Amino acid sequence: MLKQNYDTRDLWEKDRDHYIHPWTDFSVFHEEGSLVIAEANGPYVYDSDGGQYIDGIGGLWCVNIGYGNEEMAQAIADQVRAIPYYSSFNHLTTPPSASLAAKLAEIAPENLNHVFYGSGGSMANDTAVRIIHYYFNRLGKHSKKKIISRIDAYHGSTYLAMTLTGVTADHAGFDLAPGLVSYVSCPNPYRKPENMSDAEFCDFLVDELEQEIVNLGPDNVAAFIAEPIMGAGGVVVPPEGYHRRTKQICERYEVLYISDEVVTGFGRIGHMFASEPVFDLTPDFITAAKGISSGYLPLSATMISDEVYEVISSPSADGSLFTHGFTYSGHPVCCRAALTNIEIIQRDGICEHVQNVGPYFEKQLDTLRDLPIVGDVRGKCFMMCVENVKNPQTKEIFDEDVKIGDRIAANCQKLGLIVRPVAHLNILSPPLILDRENIDEVVEILRKGIEMTMSDLVAERIWSG
Repeated sequence: MLKQNYDTRDLWEKDRDHYIHPWTDFSVFHEEGSLVIAEANGPYVYDSDGGQYIDGIGGLWCVNIGYGNEEMAQAIADQVRAIPYYSSFNHLTTPPSASLAAKLAEIAPENLNHVFYGSGGSMANDTAVRIIHYYFNRLGKHSKKKIISRIDAYHGSTYLAMTLTGVTADHAGFDLAPGLVSYVSCPNPYRKPENMSDAEFCDFLVDELEQEIVNLGPDNVAAFIAEPIMGAGGVVVPPEGYHRRTKQICERYEVLYISDEVVTGFGRIGHMFASEPVFDLTPDFITAAKGISSGYLPLSATMISDEVYEVISSPSADGSLFTHGFTYSGHPVCCRAALTNIEIIQRDGICEHVQNVGPYFEKQLDTLRDLPIVGDVRGKCFMMCVENVKNPQTKEIFDEDVKIGDRIAANCQKLGLIVRPVAHLNILSPPLILDRENIDEVVEILRKGIEMTMSDLVAERIWSG
């Protein structure tokens, strides 16, 4: 039940007329508008008319501790009263920003002991690239500028972060930073060449990365950026050994490794950071956001190795400055939220809960494979994806104008579950507090939503079944 009354029509019209949403589909937006999500509690969100939904996407990969956490609300309020903001320029700090930096160094891989704050994942990745360029400039290696990313990788939507992003559909109509980034293959085992084993596919991917570095010239390549598990590009879990081996290639050619943990960090796959414990990878940089504050306030962190810090922290001349930063770097209220979030995750055993319940989520979602349009179910723990195809045998996908992912998401929404459509995929990244009963409900609704969609496709003669 809602705590207050809302004028849905008024809000809907204000939103339609004035709010430009991320990834707006303008072909339908002016008629359909937005669902007004007004309140939330635990794993549930409520629209302005009182409709209840299980939040199957955790806001956007981020509401890890769930909604309405009173401890978090109190910590934020207390910090606002103590000091709501102060600049971090000119060697100024606040207790939360200093304490959080030390806490992040404690929970990160052993060599990542230095933190630069921003307000979102795009900013964290921008910062990583800018610092890497600065690092090589300080070493006198001014030609090491190029970044290698991957097809279907997602690293953000600022000008630079979208250039790092390898989802080509997201580039349509926009410009990219020219000549800065090259892309190697997506490490998606479901889409690997026929008659190639996962081990052979991994060999191919590792060899391809090395060849790309050689072709570009090692003196020109500064970094390789990779999500431990690809997020918006389709929840792609790479073949065994991929990250460890690609890091070894990078070390061979003095190419720095950025592990983009904007999604995987803070418990989503059962660890505070996934790079080292899950993928046997100790990167030079970790970028984090989203779950760092469970979405309660915007914050990001770019974590930097001791080796890189030693170079960038040595003054190039008397009075020279490290001229990178933002008004809201180390915002004390955001940092206090992150400290409280980490405390809740650790104290309440949320990572352990994900390790325990996550495999059950994987297993239950895997039962959807008996549905005729489900080609693949993949992911890990609370980061999952269903790939919908026209023909599971050939892996042929539906035509883009069918909007199969949107159809399924819309039917699930009618039944009380929010899932994320990405082309022919449906992605789930719910709050990490879901229990087995919640998971059963999610999977049951998703099954019904897919079945409703199949019936619609047959009725419209788009698919014969």
